[in-house]
Amino acid sequence: MASLNDEINWFKKVACNFHVSLTSVIPQNANVKYCSFLESLTSSEVENTVAISVFWAIEAVYQESFAHCLEDGNKIPQELQETCERWGNEGFGSHCKLLRDISDRCLQKASPEVIAQAEVFFHRVLKHEVEFWNMSVVEP
Repeated sequence: MASLNDEINWFKKVACNFHVSLTSVIPQNANVKYCSFLESLTSSEVENTVAISVFWAIEAVYQESFAHCLEDGNKIPQELQETCERWGNEGFGSHCKLLRDISDRCLQKASPEVIAQAEVFFHRVLKHEVEFWNMSVVEP
């Protein structure tokens, strides 16, 4: 939970740097749907194995994406460098590997039903991630 406070404070700082008022932002539909999906993970019907697998998937998407931005030859705008370094660094990569290992251990002990549920939720994460990142695409 402490790391979430750090994340929230970082987002507030970045929003301020970009002159974005967080109190007046209207969430886009993709964001609202993703948040609803994440809230659904708190249901007692969702196994902990599924929730940790989803958490790993979300973190891994960020780490892989931002690590790619930091690869040699990629031209990152200066204003996005800090963001790329935040989630593309080796330390965050180690965090993601730890989550993957925990998820793998949990899935090895899980029933076929829980494994199937984890797979469905994994695909939902990917769908929501694509919709989330596509929010920034401006339609003609």
